[in-house]
Amino acid sequence: MKKILLVSDTHGTLDDKVIKYAEDRDEIWHAGDIGNLDVTDQLSKLKPLKAVFGNIDGQTARRIFPKDLFFTCEDVRVWITHIGGYPGNYPAEIKQQFSTTPVDLFICGHSHILKVIYDKKFEHLHMNPGAAGSSGFHKVKTMLRFVIEGKNIKDLEVVEWKR
Repeated sequence: MKKILLVSDTHGTLDDKVIKYAEDRDEIWHAGDIGNLDVTDQLSKLKPLKAVFGNIDGQTARRIFPKDLFFTCEDVRVWITHIGGYPGNYPAEIKQQFSTTPVDLFICGHSHILKVIYDKKFEHLHMNPGAAGSSGFHKVKTMLRFVIEGKNIKDLEVVEWKR
């Protein structure tokens, strides 16, 4: 069993709420737009960190973190990328990747809009944790917490707080 904290779009800001909600997690996953490597440095001191770079991230972040991260957590095949769309509105290259590399859990950020949707066509759960940072149009900061146990993704919790 793995307890996950999923964040995205911190844009250089690491709120104390993120740190607090990471305490009882096993891993932290960041879906891009880190903004400042101090954020990932602090997160990786708390828990093991998996992260991808986003469109606002500079060359240093792009050397450290990949654009796409494919891995297995328990028995769940995971793909994290920053710009991925959402069910019914995926870019062509994302749809092509799904046909060559099926996943159980597809995670992206970028939109600053929290979404959790089961995609019937590609048979995976899509997650976008919204934005945990202070930059952008969002009025509420958001992130997700959940548990992966074997093949099951469960105990999903939406965490939100005012900017």
